[in-house]
Amino acid sequence: MRALPKTTDDLEEIENMAVELATLAGAEIVTAYGGIFTVRYKTGVANVSSLHDPVSEIDRRVETLIRARLAERFPAHDIIGEEIEERPGRDREYVWAVDPIDGTTNFINGFPMFAASIGVLHRGLPVAGAVWCSVSHALRAGVYHASSGGKLRFHGDDVTPKVNAAVLRRLAGVPIAADADEAGWETRKTGSAALECALVAAGLLEVARFAAPNIWDVAGGIALVQAGGGEVREYDGQGWSPMGRFAPTPRAGHTADLRYWRRPIIVGTRKGVETMCSDAKTA
Repeated sequence: MRALPKTTDDLEEIENMAVELATLAGAEIVTAYGGIFTVRYKTGVANVSSLHDPVSEIDRRVETLIRARLAERFPAHDIIGEEIEERPGRDREYVWAVDPIDGTTNFINGFPMFAASIGVLHRGLPVAGAVWCSVSHALRAGVYHASSGGKLRFHGDDVTPKVNAAVLRRLAGVPIAADADEAGWETRKTGSAALECALVAAGLLEVARFAAPNIWDVAGGIALVQAGGGEVREYDGQGWSPMGRFAPTPRAGHTADLRYWRRPIIVGTRKGVETMCSDAKTA
């Protein structure tokens, strides 16, 4: 059984805060979208072909704003953010995993598929998530959110996935677009793991597989998938197994840390996950 926060009120307050932060991030993204801003690459600029992991000034600004809000409301909680390595509370029960813009390459190119993800872990277990998405089942940008034991919602409204039985080939998110056909699915690659998790939770994708996501890419989305009745499995080097909690991961020269968690995962309906796990024998 999950070790949940002490009271329902605690969890509701945390979910509300996650929604507030995701909404804030979305507003900043919309304001900056289509503008000219500074972009740097984590891999450096020695060779155009080696340019990976772009970071815009908007990414860092949004994460700075989120951290400031959390410091006011939950000063005893830890934060793992993509752009800022500062940790206000290592080994705390609660950890906020923050990705200010997931799908930055899409964002800086003006391709409108990206998200802002807020995930909350309690002793490693995803207990709440809020993901602002540039697209949704409602044909508009907005925030999907949920917490343990609650329903999947979109701006407060219940989300009930509608599946048309006449559609015989559904959609699956895959890590490599060249995987044109997997187990009878039509495959898609959006460039944002957080967005794909939200689309799985809402029933727009039946399943999605991620090769090596970071914790901030999927922590919020996993909470959504689970609230929507979906399943999550991770690859442990031997096979695919149900995912329980995020566990601190060692890295050369560092102590074990949640920041370094990276494992292949599959999210989706039970049938979809089982089929994809069977098809994807290895990560």
